[in-house]
Amino acid sequence: MSTLSTHVLDAEAGRPRVGVPVRLERGGEVLAEGVTDDDGRLRFAHGLTPGVHRLVFEVDTPFYPEITVAFRVTADRPHLHVPVLLSPFAYTTYRGS
Repeated sequence: MSTLSTHVLDAEAGRPRVGVPVRLERGGEVLAEGVTDDDGRLRFAHGLTPGVHRLVFEVDTPFYPEITVAFRVTADRPHLHVPVLLSPFAYTTYRGS
């Protein structure tokens, strides 16, 4: 099983985004949920099996009420990190380390 963490960074403010509610889903089922900490990070204790998963970030920007990031888990990755760089009218995500 793979583990998962995320990090939300506020590009406009130049600091981590604290208190963002995040849900981990697979096949429409909520597997885990939490909020980003004082450093904008969240680590999920729930192990991930191979397949497609989704992170749903309730960011509440002027344009985006939420962001959904779909990603594929493979058996060869023991840990996945999915950061989000957020601004009022745009966002970027990537597979981190």
